[in-house]
Amino acid sequence: MSEKLADWTRGAEAIVYQQCAACGTRQYFRRSFCAACGAADPQDKQASGEGTVYATSLVCRAATPETRAQVPYNILLVDAAEGFRMMAHGDNGLAIGDKVVARFKQFAGRLVPHFEKVR
Repeated sequence: MSEKLADWTRGAEAIVYQQCAACGTRQYFRRSFCAACGAADPQDKQASGEGTVYATSLVCRAATPETRAQVPYNILLVDAAEGFRMMAHGDNGLAIGDKVVARFKQFAGRLVPHFEKVR
């Protein structure tokens, strides 16, 4: 069993992905197996937090009472520098192709990755 690194899902300011020792595939989110080849126990690795915006969607209607104070907020798909894609929050002015870096913010009472444009 590989070491399990703490990430934002466990309250740490970090993004963790997995890499398969058998085929090298990188995946995000945690699984007990490689989604590409089925090998057991992919290794946890810490991401740099750098990436490129693949898609963006501005949310203008609260999904829950807890998110009402956050509207409008931006949901992104980010292609991480390490080669996986993840969904996260981001600054409202971001566009497809923007280079971004992850910071961490509270959203509806939870710590979440929040991407901002690299300056």
